[in-house]
Amino acid sequence: MQKNGFDNAEYIKLQSQKIRDRIDRFGDKLYLEFGGKLFDDFHAARVLPGFQPDAKVKMLLELKDDAEIVIVINADAIEKNKRRGDLGITYDLETLRLIDAFRQIGLFVGSVVITCYAGQHSAEAFQKRLEALGIKVYRHYSIPDYPSNIPFIVSENGFGKNDYIETTRRLVVVTAPGPGSGKMATCLSQLYHENKRGIKAGYAKFETFPVWNLPLKHPVNVAYEAATADLNDVNMIDPLHLEAYNEKAVNYNRDIEIFPVLNSILKSIMGQSPYNSPTDMGVNMAGFAIYDDEVVSNAAKQEIIRRYYSALVATRQGMGDASTVTKIEFLMQQVGVSVNDRKVVAAALKKAEETNAPAVALELPNGKVVTGKTSSLLGASSALLLNALKELGKIPDSIDLISSTIIEPVQWLKTEVMGNHNPRLHTDEVLEALSICAVTSDVAKIALSQASRLKGCEAHSSVILSRVDEEVFRKLGINITFEPKYQTKKLYHN
Repeated sequence: MQKNGFDNAEYIKLQSQKIRDRIDRFGDKLYLEFGGKLFDDFHAARVLPGFQPDAKVKMLLELKDDAEIVIVINADAIEKNKRRGDLGITYDLETLRLIDAFRQIGLFVGSVVITCYAGQHSAEAFQKRLEALGIKVYRHYSIPDYPSNIPFIVSENGFGKNDYIETTRRLVVVTAPGPGSGKMATCLSQLYHENKRGIKAGYAKFETFPVWNLPLKHPVNVAYEAATADLNDVNMIDPLHLEAYNEKAVNYNRDIEIFPVLNSILKSIMGQSPYNSPTDMGVNMAGFAIYDDEVVSNAAKQEIIRRYYSALVATRQGMGDASTVTKIEFLMQQVGVSVNDRKVVAAALKKAEETNAPAVALELPNGKVVTGKTSSLLGASSALLLNALKELGKIPDSIDLISSTIIEPVQWLKTEVMGNHNPRLHTDEVLEALSICAVTSDVAKIALSQASRLKGCEAHSSVILSRVDEEVFRKLGINITFEPKYQTKKLYHN
């Protein structure tokens, strides 16, 4: 089982106190731009073993009496039906999902801000929908020459034209359904309006990566570069921080490039800027909660390899660029890893070569690797899951967890009634069949009870999996990668 190297409880304590201190520094109110994922931060959980995917939310719950949430969505993203790549839902639906998620855990959502509003019909329709649901909606407008024309931006025709967002708490967390939504501009606009009203308000930025107090080429920071390789983000030593404090700190190119402009805007609004560098703006304490550097380094190296395979598959599917693959190859060389360091890769490819058919391999918590091959009844992923559950439950390989008398009627239903061409059971179907068998079979019940132990396991497939199988692996918490090849030569794959 993978060791932990990150103290989640210590992180929550340090992070919540850091934000309290930043609120006190400004007096009345802090606008906190929240980058990355608030819910389900699985990247952080993978590269910082011990970090819980909901750690940021738990940290905010420590501040719930002082905090309110403002969700920012770009009007153009609504108009263009922009989607989140991981969830596959549009930004407007993700906004509704976020509101529900925040409310469910007791965090107050104050309002939604539609940015870059220019009369888009879809944005107006979404505003009406939100207001019908009792949610306050504000409009912010595109500002010509933003962010370079600072005198115009910091004027009644710039930020002054935007709606003033009514807030009631000391900590205003500004988040969004995805990048490019206008979080920073929303925060700065509010600073302008608060300053006009005599309210002492400040701005800070919260992003977990890169971790500013780890070395530039630390695997955790390199893993962030791999994760954002398609965005051309590059980690850098913050030159402004080094000049101001003679201290090396890691930031990334976009924050460093925009800081002089941002600093000028802050000076125009507040009279003087509270920050000397982009690192100064941050409140991230993740680096202080790492207690085993070797563990997190090894985990981050594995994440870089996983990102490499993701880039290969995206390129094969026409949704990525070969330059992203090349960049991640370079990052792998920097930290001294190759695909051979991912144990399940060789096992999957060997099984595929032996059987001349797709195969999948999985590394169990004890380090043992099990495989699944393609058969007339089961796909390789389904066979793998059954074999892994058998191994975890100490069930002899000779025992069939699901009888062919159960599998065959399901196959008949799939092909003869539902019109599917592939009779083999997908992973969701095999787990459903196993759960049915568990009602009358103690062995099947034992096997099914092992499913939670698959969380965090590594797996690799010799071919690109179907969306169904990929989603099941994701829900089980298995880190799955694929070779960039399809099982068939068809043009349409679903």
